[in-house]
Amino acid sequence: MDFRSSENTDTISGPRSEDVLPHTAAAAVKVVIVGGFGVGKTTMVGSVSEIRPLTTEETMTQAGIGVDDNYGSESKTATTVAMDFGRISISEELVLYLFGTPGQERFWFLWNGLFEGALGAVVLIDTRRLEVSFDVIGRLEERGVPFVVAVNDFPDAPAHPFETLRRALDLEPAVPIMACDARRRESSRDVLMTLMRYLHSLTVTRV
Repeated sequence: MDFRSSENTDTISGPRSEDVLPHTAAAAVKVVIVGGFGVGKTTMVGSVSEIRPLTTEETMTQAGIGVDDNYGSESKTATTVAMDFGRISISEELVLYLFGTPGQERFWFLWNGLFEGALGAVVLIDTRRLEVSFDVIGRLEERGVPFVVAVNDFPDAPAHPFETLRRALDLEPAVPIMACDARRRESSRDVLMTLMRYLHSLTVTRV
């Protein structure tokens, strides 16, 4: 069937070949990437996604002055206002759908919808603004969403031993915490693999 018309010579086409879901995929899992403003959520989704990521970034305006805490991210000119979306195949059978949440607190009301159906989460933290992570982790705990903590690498961020961070964030001993560089695909993929192993361990424990 030819979808072209005399007024429009463009042919309707399907998704790009790289965007097509692998035919071997047998299971899909929803994962959310959460954290405060400017911790690298959009960067992580973009670096690890095997498809062109969907972003909802908008230019920051003067309306956010005095409302948004952008300490450590003063050079940012855009911010996520709804979500980021990407996809990665962990194996031939398992596909992860990634949803990055908005970081500014005035958009946190959108988190509830993004958490629906999520099997687990990655909490990205910036040690320059560790206090922002308290509410983020609290929201996940309230909803019973298992998570891992990834300390994103910022050049001027103070380095702390993981056990010190664990105590500061009041994490359970079993919750994984690791360093990452959200700009690097391999590092971001390692974080997601750690989350998958943690979720699997929880399933085994409950059996």
